[in-house]
Amino acid sequence: MYRKTEYRFPGAIEIEEYHSARYGAPGEKRQPKRKPTAEQMAAANQRTREKTCRRKLRANFREDDYLITLTYRKEERPPDMEQAKKDLQKLLRKLRDGYRKRGEALKWIANIECGTRGAWHVHLVTNRVRDGDALISRLWQFGRVSLQLIYEQGKCHKLARYMTKTPRTDPRLREAHYMSSRNLPVPKPKKKVIRWKSFRRISPPKGWYLDKETYFEGVNPVTGYRCRSYTFLRCRRD
Repeated sequence: MYRKTEYRFPGAIEIEEYHSARYGAPGEKRQPKRKPTAEQMAAANQRTREKTCRRKLRANFREDDYLITLTYRKEERPPDMEQAKKDLQKLLRKLRDGYRKRGEALKWIANIECGTRGAWHVHLVTNRVRDGDALISRLWQFGRVSLQLIYEQGKCHKLARYMTKTPRTDPRLREAHYMSSRNLPVPKPKKKVIRWKSFRRISPPKGWYLDKETYFEGVNPVTGYRCRSYTFLRCRRD
């Protein structure tokens, strides 16, 4: 038997499956349990960060929402991360007021980054609002604002990876800090036990397809049991 966890979003279904000692794994050869190395723990923490960000994106944002890059003029660069956080929080407070006047609540995800050469910038995802591009451009006083629409709803795994970059995942960075607003609920998953000896063949529901880029299968170094994860995307209707 193995455990299956399923998260449902408007354009995607995320699935995680794993064997464990609790449910048993007849026919599964268990790998030796090992204490995770620092590198394995860092990789696991990054996967969790990406997963959390991806689910917030899928549950709360749509194709036409904003992906914004805020840059600093050289003479306006902050001396450290603490000042960069204060600059962003000041912008977000003003944005909340602007969104409220337009009858909307601001939702956001951000990653503050500093390159190895000392150039600071912020990647920011926000929900779309009337005249939002003009509002953001007017409120950011430290440099340029580059605005585009976020990726296709179903492809949020790429955007989540982009929004959670760290010096470990991107050697061009010296430091980075990921953060998000609190009003980004994620639906609770459906959990069940599958009474099969090994993982069943993947079969997308009608109207959905397997996103092969999201497929992962491996062995949990802590439990020694196999695990896998993958995502179904809704077929687009042109």
